[in-house]
Amino acid sequence: MRMLGKWLLFSMASYLSLVLSAAWAQPVAVEVPLNAWLMRVHQAARQSVYTGTFVVSAGGNMASARIWHVCDGSQQLERVESLSGTPRAIFRRNDQVVTFFPQSRIAIAEVRESLGLFPSLLKSSDSSIGDFYRLKALGNERIAGFDADVFHLAPNDRLRYGYRVWSEKRTGLIVRLQTLDVDGKVLEQAAFSELQLDAAVNVGKLSKAGNTDGYRVLRPDMQKTTADAQGWALHKEIDGFKPMACYQRMVVSTNAGLAGNGQSTMQWMFSDGVATVSLFVEAYDQQRHGREGATDMGGATHTQTRRINDWWVTVVGEVPPATLNAFAYALEHKK
Repeated sequence: MRMLGKWLLFSMASYLSLVLSAAWAQPVAVEVPLNAWLMRVHQAARQSVYTGTFVVSAGGNMASARIWHVCDGSQQLERVESLSGTPRAIFRRNDQVVTFFPQSRIAIAEVRESLGLFPSLLKSSDSSIGDFYRLKALGNERIAGFDADVFHLAPNDRLRYGYRVWSEKRTGLIVRLQTLDVDGKVLEQAAFSELQLDAAVNVGKLSKAGNTDGYRVLRPDMQKTTADAQGWALHKEIDGFKPMACYQRMVVSTNAGLAGNGQSTMQWMFSDGVATVSLFVEAYDQQRHGREGATDMGGATHTQTRRINDWWVTVVGEVPPATLNAFAYALEHKK
């Protein structure tokens, strides 16, 4: 009996040791201030000098691209060159963006904000982001040869997705980003497979990457407007999503210049500071438009289409389908 008692005590002690070891090994989520962290990773994406290769995986598909980024005073220069799929290169000087299609020798020049493009995350500096997300530190990992802090940006409701973020410890630059559905499943991921921080990027050489000689340059006809001026409104606000901008624009095709039948499209953009939703409104065309309903674009991107009398509405965003549906059925034509 004495031996049995010693064995039971030894077994219990071993069991407790294993339990405590397992608990110690698990990362403890610690809630941390959100807004300061968002600004840190945002500034890192804008001000850091780096080159690297990143891979995006979504819906069973993978794509890779090479990026060169430099901040020269108040000027940001960036080139992103696709390494898979259709050959394409994007050159950006602050908010002036040129997309090159070498096979067709067409370049599309437009004004576009860079907020939200990997490795950036922030879509706006709205201070109310903390009302809809909370941030938890999960620990540390090594990504692309760099020590990174791991965070979980968790939504407070089911209207938006969550994110798991790896940011380089010294600079705060995001080196890996996962988009998580409402149940925590990974929908898509972008991550550096190779990265050089403080790289010796030649500013003069990078500037020449925006040269459009030999290309037919298309400039989308895009006029700033308001939804109210176009006769549209939301009869119900979607929690956390605020209007950012509204444009009347022509869609550009890389094959034949301006696409469509001459009718312009209104694009009304919303954001909660992290996620974005765009509402596209155009005249209904029975030949071009199909059935109303939801479409999974792969990964985190979804669309919702709806016909409103003589108009065709397409809602696009990296948000749950229910959120797009709420936008589609809150939109109403007032004229």
